[in-house]
Amino acid sequence: MIQDLAGRRVVVTGGASGMGAGLVRALPLRGARVVSLDVTEAAGRAVAQAAGAHFVPVDVSEPDSVAAAMGEAAEHLGGLDVLVHAAGIAPAGSGTETEPELWDRVMAVNARGTYLTNRAAFPYLSVQGGRVLNFASAAGVQGHPGKAAYAASKGAVLAWTRTVAVEWAPYQITVNAIAPAIWTPMYDTTRASMSLEQLAAHDVMMAKAVPLGGRLGDVDRDLVPVIAFLCGDGARFMTGQVLAVDGGTLMLR
Repeated sequence: MIQDLAGRRVVVTGGASGMGAGLVRALPLRGARVVSLDVTEAAGRAVAQAAGAHFVPVDVSEPDSVAAAMGEAAEHLGGLDVLVHAAGIAPAGSGTETEPELWDRVMAVNARGTYLTNRAAFPYLSVQGGRVLNFASAAGVQGHPGKAAYAASKGAVLAWTRTVAVEWAPYQITVNAIAPAIWTPMYDTTRASMSLEQLAAHDVMMAKAVPLGGRLGDVDRDLVPVIAFLCGDGARFMTGQVLAVDGGTLMLR
């Protein structure tokens, strides 16, 4: 059954590509009014226009940019019911290979970006309550060898999410974290960069890591229905949770 989001006012960050773009395309089909925010203007505008959504450029690491973009989005929508914060970066680098510049860049986009977008959305959501969905990662729970800064930044996202879930509960704002394992164009690029031997080894690893199907999920089939539910009234009593959409990769041990 399609989740009814008729009239729901939604901001999606990271809407120019990947999972964010998938949500910008899908949520209007379920009745939501959507504003897409992204630093990449050309692609962001194209995706939003094709979906019947509105686009506003933003740098999620800059306070003035975020405040202005969220204000424009809320004005366009006539308020705000949901923030889906999907923007993020995931460069590679082990703990010893990660230089301060890379660490700071990842933290600025992933951790600082979560803080800034959530804080900017709060005044609009607090009017009558609403939803915040922050994209985290299993890396923030389990760690991720080879992506040390990324894992650390997503750990910060989880701690922030749990904290403001408590602080903002009196305003009827729920704050949850999504830990997705979804096939995106970026993953296609990663696969294309592998040798045949590396790709074969990778697929063997994935077959063991993902109990349901042995591969990453599909945006429309696996992620969109979950996000749609979490945007709606049925999720009003859920907050401070890490919700894994990953075929069983992240399980309680």
